[in-house]
Order: sequence, then C-alpha cells, then structure tokens
Amino acid sequence: MGIKLVTIDIDGTLLNSDRKLTTAVKNTINKATKAGVNIVLATGRPTMGVLPLVKELGLDNEHGFVITYNGAMIQNAGTEDVLIKHPVAFEDYLEFELLSRKLGVHFHVQDYERMYTANKDISEYTVHESFLTGMPVTYREVSEMTSDMNIIKTMMIDHEELLDEAITKVPTELKERFAMVKSAPFFYEILNKNATKGEAVKELSELLKIEPHEVMAIGDNENDLSMIEFAGTGVAMGNAVSSVKEIANKTTKTNDEDGVSYAIEEWVL
Repeated sequence: MGIKLVTIDIDGTLLNSDRKLTTAVKNTINKATKAGVNIVLATGRPTMGVLPLVKELGLDNEHGFVITYNGAMIQNAGTEDVLIKHPVAFEDYLEFELLSRKLGVHFHVQDYERMYTANKDISEYTVHESFLTGMPVTYREVSEMTSDMNIIKTMMIDHEELLDEAITKVPTELKERFAMVKSAPFFYEILNKNATKGEAVKELSELLKIEPHEVMAIGDNENDLSMIEFAGTGVAMGNAVSSVKEIANKTTKTNDEDGVSYAIEEWVL
C-alpha cells in the first residue's frame, strides 16, 4: 500500500455543511483503518472539540493521533497524552492583545480548557468558535491573565472586511516571527512559529517512521496549505479556496458530496 498516513481537516472537509459526519465518510475511514492506514484529524480546533468525532470514527485508541490548534499540539487520540506542543509565550500574548486593540479588531486566546477575551463586547465570532468547539468562554482583563497560563493559540477575530484590513497592517517583522494563517473569513490565527499543520504532520510522520510520499493530506482552507504541500499526495476539497486547489496534486468532490470518502477510496484503498 502506497499511502500509510492520511491527515484530514475537519471543518469544510471531514464534515458536511451541516457539520455532520456522513455514513459514507465514516464507512470509508473505518475501512481504511482496518486496512492499516493511520487516519489523523488535523484541525484548528482545540482537543475538546475533536474528541467526540474521534470517538464517532472509532479512532480513540492508543494507535491513533490528533493534530489540534492548527498544529500547535499533537496528542495520542486514545490516552490524550501530549506528544508535541508549541505554545505561545505570555509576552507574545501581551504583544498581540495590544496590537489587536490598535488595529481595532477583537481578540481571544485558548489554553487546554478555555477561551479568554479581554473584549467587554465579546465578538459574535468568539461565541461562534465556542459553540463550534465546545470550549467555554471567559471574560478576563489583561491584568488578570498570568504568566503561568498555557496559552496554545491566539486569534484576531472580526467581520471579514475589518479583519482583512487589520491583517495588512500587521508588521512584517511579526509575520516572520510567528505562524499566522487565516482559517476562516473571520478568523486570523497567530501561533508559535513551529505550529503549523504542515510541521505537525512532518513531526508525526517522523515519529511513526513514515516518509512524505506515504502521506496524504486533505483540506479546504489556507491553514491546510502547509500540510498539503508537505504530503506526497495533497488533496483539495471541491469546495476548497483557490489557493488550496492551486497547490494540491489532486482535487476531490465537495464536503457535501462525501469528498473525503471519494479521495480515500480512489487514491488510498
């Protein structure tokens, strides 16, 4: 078998537009797992937003893995043990919180269990992220945040037009020091320089002694670009943004047409 590891984005890829797993996708993943293929969910979501899907797919065992927080963490799917993590330093959090205020956009951060925002007018997109991931939101002033917190991911969030304008004003020096990616029209994620899906897939492949040409990566948005570029077989969803389709080796059907199932059946099994 040529492909030994398949990494799959969740929102817009694994799940359909109703944010559901279809029977076809579940059956194909089950078939691939039984055939000895490592199926890994790679997402911007925190771990708690992934585990229900891991269980539904039957991937919650000591041989399974998840890549969360857009590559900032790799965990065993069964034991939830952290294998690799790339957190954000407290000083960096302070810098980006201040920058977001100067740019006029909302901002929140995530640790292992909770989201925090110092915006009294909590963004509707922060609420959306909380609903999507199951991670509770806490309003906490910057002065109440402490240096012993385990900040994994920071995000600028706002209406698309405001966010896009703010992104153009982020200093180039900061873009070179950190991993920054727009994961949705209203989400701009700022992470440790080593926290990308591509780097995480590379690190996990090395742990499992799997070569890049034995890896398939499937995604739909800009935060999937790095893992699609790393993989020997990079697959864009039919509903993917143009930048993903341009870099991918192959394009499958949309997430409403069981695109993940089609890709695995055609190019893995």
